[in-house]
Amino acid sequence: MEAREIRTWTSKDIEGRLEDAQRELFALRRELAMGRLEDHNRVRTVKRDVARMKTILRERELAELLEEAA
Repeated sequence: MEAREIRTWTSKDIEGRLEDAQRELFALRRELAMGRLEDHNRVRTVKRDVARMKTILRERELAELLEEAA
């Protein structure tokens, strides 16, 4: 997913999807450790999606702080 797409979601939506992605990442890492993971690229993709969602949430948090300070 692209950051452009994530920015259209509400913060609540992002938080919910972030939680789901983190659970998926945990499961993927477990499968990787057991040697049963078929698509190794999926770990990388999910990690990047998690990072994008966290970045956008942080951007929104900082924007709110700037608005309060102004």
